[in-house]
Parts: sequence; structure tokens; C-alpha cells
Amino acid sequence: MPNTSTNNTPIITIVMGSKSDYDVMKHSAEVLREFGVSHEVRVISAHRTPGRAHEFATGAEGRGTRIIIAAAGKAAHLAGVLAAFTHLPVLGVPMTTSDLGGLDSLLSMVQMPAGIPVGTTAIGKAGAKNAALLAVSILALSDPRLREELLAFRQRMQEEVEAADDEIRNISHE
Repeated sequence: MPNTSTNNTPIITIVMGSKSDYDVMKHSAEVLREFGVSHEVRVISAHRTPGRAHEFATGAEGRGTRIIIAAAGKAAHLAGVLAAFTHLPVLGVPMTTSDLGGLDSLLSMVQMPAGIPVGTTAIGKAGAKNAALLAVSILALSDPRLREELLAFRQRMQEEVEAADDEIRNISHE
């Protein structure tokens, strides 16, 4: 797994329950790189390395982390466990599973008890991208550079859809 930190102090940490989740979560890292947001990627399991999960979550703020993106499949308790040990925002990405297609992961994240929130995105690749974009949006509240880049990103998306609409309308008139 490549070192994805863009400087020495990552402000976003992407945490996965398993190394196999990297094929999806690399999309979070790509979005963060696109916006120039410092980040790191870790593998920590809520079930197999609970001590490490506790140590990571309780020390995250002290290391400079401002937002945690947590991805897990099946029981998917990683995001909730990390959220229980920190007041930092935790954004959950449910992973697709062979058993229930990711519904199990999604339900594990969105059914957090009141008081311990986990902002949960879509299952899989779309969720990985959106978690990073949501993190950028949160940071953009106090970072004018990120705000401008986020607005430009949204404008580019709008222009791409409008161009596709024009193209399809022209094709359909032929």
C-alpha cells in the first residue's frame, strides 16, 4: 500500500478494517490528493486489533488528525468504535460484501445509538469518493482555498453534465 500522506502531518486519516478494502478506499485518497489535503491510510480492525483501534482513536487529535474516514464490511463496527473514542468527525464507508452486497455494512454504520454519530456514505466506490468530498467540505468551512477548489470542482461537474446533455440532444435529433 503506497504512502498517501501529502505532508508530514496528515489531517485526514483513512482507516480500513482490512487491506483488501484498499481497492475501494484508494478512491478517497485520490480525491484528497486532488484537493491537496494531507492524509494517511491505515489498516486497523475493530475486532482483530481492538487495542490499536483504541490507541489510534484516542490519539488521533494529538497527531493532528481532524477527520477520520473509516471503511469496513460485514459487521462494520470500525467507524462506530473509533467514534466512541474520539470527538472528531468520523465518516463511515460501508464496503460491499459477498453475503449481503454491503447492506450488512451499511446497516451497521447507520444504526449508531444516539450520541455517537457516524456520518455514513454510500456503499463502495461512490461512498469512498463522497466521504473524501464530505471531509473536504467540512475543512472548507475554515479554509478559503479548499472552498474555492470545491466550488470549482462542482462547477466542472455541472459543465460536464451540461455538455453530455447537449451531445445526447444533438445525437437524438439526427
